[in-house]
Amino acid sequence: MGEEANCIAVMEACTKAKENGHAAADVKVPKADDAVVAAAEADPRLQGISDAIRVVPHFPKQGIMFNDITTLLLRPGVFRDAVDIFVERYRGMAIHAVAGIEARGFIFGPAIALAIGAKFIPLRKPKKLPGEVISETYVLEYGTDCLEMHVGAIEPGGRVLIVDDLVATGGTLCAAINLMERAGADVVECACLIGLPKFKDLYKLNGKPVYVLVESREYEK
Repeated sequence: MGEEANCIAVMEACTKAKENGHAAADVKVPKADDAVVAAAEADPRLQGISDAIRVVPHFPKQGIMFNDITTLLLRPGVFRDAVDIFVERYRGMAIHAVAGIEARGFIFGPAIALAIGAKFIPLRKPKKLPGEVISETYVLEYGTDCLEMHVGAIEPGGRVLIVDDLVATGGTLCAAINLMERAGADVVECACLIGLPKFKDLYKLNGKPVYVLVESREYEK
């Protein structure tokens, strides 16, 4: 996943920066046209998913409340519920490819892709993919990062779903959207397991809807 995400402490807007002719996310306090998270409809499976996510205080640094999905992965029934909810939403939407953001997008993305009959495209950090790649650099709260994918991984006009585990400021998802659109793809939606509580309701990121299963939880003392 993008390092801009997995923390409750970081809620500020991303700084605008242009790389490869594209600007990074500029996410403000939620408004109908520029916030980042779409809430999933009520489902009895969601409480079990939320309960299975461990919140680790002060990791990887002081002040960060880390949402650890590895505890969810240890519970096959809950893991299956999370994947099933995504599959139920995207089956029948003519998705050609699921693009997963390194690294936790690789956990949910392939399972969703197989279930809906789509191919899986890994969006990786620099120098991880062999062969010719297309790159998108983006701004984080502490610096810059980059996503890459293979040239030719998606055909022009192909309908793509972007998957990551958590959305916070939205910078990584915006970079993924830019990357896919530069390749000529049609980004249908972004899907994340976790979203910050301050972003509720149905919002969009770079004009694309973001679908979230559960809200990130503060550490419970």
